[in-house]
Amino acid sequence: MNILVIQTAFLGDAILTLPLIDKLHEKYPLSKIDVVSIPTTVSVFKMSPFVTEVFPFDKKDKQKSIISTLLFGRKLRDRNYDLVVSPHRSSRSAILAKISGAEIRIAFDRASLKFFYTKKIKYRDDIHEVKRNLSLVCNESEISDWKKLPKISISEEDKSIVKELWGNRENKQLILLAPGSVWETKKWPLKYFTAIASSLNEKGFTVGIIGGKEDFELGEEIALNSNPSVINFCGKLTIPQSVALIGEAALLVTNDSAPTHMGVIANTKILTIYTSTIPGFGFYPYNEGSAFLSLKLPCKPCGIHGWQKCPLKHFDCGNKLLPDYVLNKIGQLLKAE
Repeated sequence: MNILVIQTAFLGDAILTLPLIDKLHEKYPLSKIDVVSIPTTVSVFKMSPFVTEVFPFDKKDKQKSIISTLLFGRKLRDRNYDLVVSPHRSSRSAILAKISGAEIRIAFDRASLKFFYTKKIKYRDDIHEVKRNLSLVCNESEISDWKKLPKISISEEDKSIVKELWGNRENKQLILLAPGSVWETKKWPLKYFTAIASSLNEKGFTVGIIGGKEDFELGEEIALNSNPSVINFCGKLTIPQSVALIGEAALLVTNDSAPTHMGVIANTKILTIYTSTIPGFGFYPYNEGSAFLSLKLPCKPCGIHGWQKCPLKHFDCGNKLLPDYVLNKIGQLLKAE
C-alpha cells in the first residue's frame, strides 16, 4: 500500500508520532510511508528509516489559505494513497485526508470535520500519547509493547558536529537543562534552573543548556548567574543534532515540553518537571530510568497546554517545587545507573 501520515502539530507531537510510523512499517513492511508535516518538523520524520518522503505543509504562511490547502491536497492525490492516518485533529488535516482520495482514512473521533474520515477511533484521555496514536491502527493486544522506542537514524555528519561542540570536556559527565517552553506556566522558574546548574557544576558535572534560538537568552542568563563553564547550546543545533547531544548526556532535566520526547528517542535518562500541567495528560517520559516531578495542588492542572500567566497570579505549581527537591531526585536517578 501507499500510506500517508498527517501530523502538522508541534515538535513534541511529531516525535510522539514516530512509534506509529514504526508500527505501520511492522504491519505493512512492503508499503511506502509518506508524511505531511510542518516545515520545522521535517527533520524529525527524516530520522525514521521507514519514511519514504516528507512533504512540508506551511499552514502558518505559504499554505495558510484554503485555496493553498486544496492545491496541496491535489498534489497528494497524485500520489495514489490507499491509507491515510491522521493523529492530528485539525480541520486542515481532515481536508487533506479527504482530498488525497485514499479509500481508507483514519482519525480520532474528536477530529475536526470527522465526517471526512472513513474510520474514527475513540480518543482516550487516560493513556499515553504514544499508545493513543498506536490505537489508530492497532487493537489493544497489538500495543502491549507501546513503550518500545522508535528506530531513528542520525547522520555521521551530525554526530561529528555534536562531538566538536561537546567533545566530552575533561571526561566529565554531561547534564543537560532545557528551561524553555512555548507556554510560560510550563516553565519551571529560571532562578531554580540557575540554582541546580550551580550545584551540579560544584559536584563536578558539565552543564549544558539546550533549546531553540528563542531560548538563547535563557541559556545565557543561567550561565551568567551560575558558572561561566555552563555551555549554551540553544539555537546552535538542528533537531537531529540535539537528539545526538542528548544521547551523550547522563541526564536531561526539562520542562513538560519537546525536549522530554527528544530525550526518549535518544534513550537518555530524563527528569521532566511539571508545573501547570500533569503527567496524566499522557506526555511523560516512558523510557527506562526516566522520571518526573509534579506537585499535587487544588488548582492544578489549569489547562492542557498552559498559559502565558498564572490564572491565579501565584504560580505555586512552579514556585513551590524547590531546587533541593529536584536535586534530590537528580541524585536518585544518577545513583540508579
